[in-house]
Amino acid sequence: MSQTVVSIGRDAPFKQIVMTMEQWKVSALPVLEGEGRVVGVVSEADLLPKEEFRDGDPSRMEQLRRPEELARVGAVTAGELMTSPAVCVHARATLAEAARIMAHRRVKRLPVTDADGLLVGVVSRGDLLKVFLRPDEDIAREVRREVVEPLFPGGGRSVGVRVADGVVTFTGEIRNTALVPVAARMARSVEGVVDVGFDLVRSA
Repeated sequence: MSQTVVSIGRDAPFKQIVMTMEQWKVSALPVLEGEGRVVGVVSEADLLPKEEFRDGDPSRMEQLRRPEELARVGAVTAGELMTSPAVCVHARATLAEAARIMAHRRVKRLPVTDADGLLVGVVSRGDLLKVFLRPDEDIAREVRREVVEPLFPGGGRSVGVRVADGVVTFTGEIRNTALVPVAARMARSVEGVVDVGFDLVRSA
């Protein structure tokens, strides 16, 4: 996550919100109150209805289909524009959890909060993708430690791991083939893993 966070207060006017987004090249801004508690988020999507209906009123069908968006046409402050409650992620959440929240809620940026709901950072889609820049050697070490050693007897002497471009391949001999899907699932949970494959033979 990025710990340099640009935020606004409830009373921030529409034009200031747009200028802040443009200055900092962000698509959404957390709205804070008090000591830094996140109460909402203003995104580009929240601002667009004002421009969309600048030269004409929405049709009756649009009024019925998009009531929440159209309520923002007359909004002039962050408190009126923001989506609340804010979609946030806890600081202790994993990158996979953050990715699931982003996908499910269709957001590009997530405020990161501590146990008291105070803003400590922001995670973006770009932050999530950086995990795939992790060196193959680091991934291989973690897969051996977190997957091979616990799953296979004798510290996994008969099972090897190689990693190329983030793709993990288990090699060697294995007695219990029922462990294959378990190993795949565990390996996929390792940060930076793109895919998992197997080049194993069943030992007698």
